[in-house]
Amino acid sequence: MAISVPSMELHGSASLFSGGRVTSIASFYQPSVTTDEIDKAVHKMIIDAGAYPSPLGYGGFPKSVCTSVNECMCHGIPDSRELQDGDIINIDVTVYLNGYHGDTSKTFLCGDVDEPSKQLVKVTEECLLRAISTCKHGTSYKKIGRRISEHAERHGFGVVECFVGHGVGKVFHSEPIIYHQRNNRPGQMVEGQTFTIEPILSMGSIECDMWGDGWTAVTTDGSVAAQFEHTILITRSGAEILTKC
Repeated sequence: MAISVPSMELHGSASLFSGGRVTSIASFYQPSVTTDEIDKAVHKMIIDAGAYPSPLGYGGFPKSVCTSVNECMCHGIPDSRELQDGDIINIDVTVYLNGYHGDTSKTFLCGDVDEPSKQLVKVTEECLLRAISTCKHGTSYKKIGRRISEHAERHGFGVVECFVGHGVGKVFHSEPIIYHQRNNRPGQMVEGQTFTIEPILSMGSIECDMWGDGWTAVTTDGSVAAQFEHTILITRSGAEILTKC
């Protein structure tokens, strides 16, 4: 779950339980399936695994996962909307188990998706992996934003600036704040830190409009957006992806 910059809560970072199982829901993002059905299926998977869905009740969020379709940048609330052939959908899963949160998301292709949308999804995932590859003890946080921006711009996509990555562990959202665009923010990664990197790329506007529900963020021009997210652990020599399936 991404966090908007103004509402960021700050706490100490901690180590993380790896709870991401996002690929196990692949059979649910098909045409005619509702996002409510996806929410119910993922909720059951989480509970059956002995965990708890972190978003449920967080800040009043009413469901167990975020389902963000097409122009929705993030934090879409599952409802009765049926997925259509050609949609893309980000499913954002966070679980709480044994005292720790694990946070991950992936954008899926629903049916026959057009080539520009496929390219957006592909490049967004590449941005995430390229950003992770820069991470290790002593590296500046700003390298994350530079690496993401360089790759996104090379392919003609914009990087959404109004949502950030965050520390995660015993607390759902914590320091450090991770900016995905070019920035000059101070700070360096420290061995043992756990945080998310979760870039959102857009085909058009990088500005967002918030719906009246207080959660759903959509592109101002209705252009398609995609997001990928992992939680990583900083080590002396690199970064371990804790939510890799």
